[in-house]
Amino acid sequence: MTRTPSAVARALERIGRLDPALNAFIEVWPDEALAREPAARQLPLRGLPFAVKGSAGIRSYAARRLIAAGGVPVGATSVPGPGTVWQTWGRGAHGRTVNPWRADRTPGGSSAGSAVAVAAGMVELATGSDGAGSVRIPAAWCGVFGLKTTNGLLPSPDRSGLAAAGVLARSAAGAERYLRQVLPPLTGLATPVPPLTDLPTRLPLPTPLPVVFSPDLGYAEVDPEVAGVVRAAVDRLVAAGVVRLVERDCALLDPGRAWQAIRGGSPTDPEAVAVRRANDERLDDLFAAAPLLLTPTTPNRPHGHEGPGELYSTALTWAFNVSGHPAASLPAGFTGDGCPVGLHLVAARGADLPLLGMARAVESALPAAKEPPVGG
Repeated sequence: MTRTPSAVARALERIGRLDPALNAFIEVWPDEALAREPAARQLPLRGLPFAVKGSAGIRSYAARRLIAAGGVPVGATSVPGPGTVWQTWGRGAHGRTVNPWRADRTPGGSSAGSAVAVAAGMVELATGSDGAGSVRIPAAWCGVFGLKTTNGLLPSPDRSGLAAAGVLARSAAGAERYLRQVLPPLTGLATPVPPLTDLPTRLPLPTPLPVVFSPDLGYAEVDPEVAGVVRAAVDRLVAAGVVRLVERDCALLDPGRAWQAIRGGSPTDPEAVAVRRANDERLDDLFAAAPLLLTPTTPNRPHGHEGPGELYSTALTWAFNVSGHPAASLPAGFTGDGCPVGLHLVAARGADLPLLGMARAVESALPAAKEPPVGG
């Protein structure tokens, strides 16, 4: 009688078969993972294989919580290598990390390998961190789900306060599985949030969901084809009765220079303070009118491995690292050259679980995520 391979064994087999072409991993831990699996099966995650971002990822708070809940780490994923000022790529054990949809394009970053590993089905979820879009950008460009949690919700080594823990998964349901296991008791937040383990499995949502749609947040230059894919996804949601558009202006101030000042150790820089205050006020007004903001995740499609040039892939994501709001990216469709496009969902601070509930509703009305050519 042939024994069915375990979940960890299947993940390791797929990594061994696919990763030489994708370079999503810098390290793989087959012996440790297989040894850990039997005991892990008795815990809530039942031996779920997952990957961690970068060589230090196994020591992260989220990884420790997942292991304690019965997750099994199978390896560390690629992040940008040294000597580059741009972070939208990764370097695996054998070379540059490639986008599973188009090998001549970058997967985005800095959670590059995590997004590729999930997109290619090597693991069901992978940890990430997001200081300017480092979870959401690769999620968008690899056609998977990516969540940046509310800043301060989970411990982060980033002293600037811009970076927040996140996860790459096949769907919002996978991200919710992660979130319910990693959250500690929530105290000391500006917006009080009850422990997710004390909340019902499903939160009631208004139907249709009131949403504000902004194609550019009032300042970004968005590739017309990317904008068109996202607008078509929003129109589909409206036609399906999942959302209704609320007429509310969402013209934010460009947070680029403010982000750079804060990252550079000058959070009291006058421009940074002014941008933060103005955008916070505008976002407070927006979320008083609707629980969800929709935008494109990136203003551009995946670029080549030579680099992004003068383009800022972060143009639509880093506003919410400065403001601290939870945000997610889910697949919206494809450009004509076969590149995935992400739909960006943003909710009020602390509304991480409601955000995932709204994301599940949105996912249900959009075409199911496809399998990429590499790893399908």
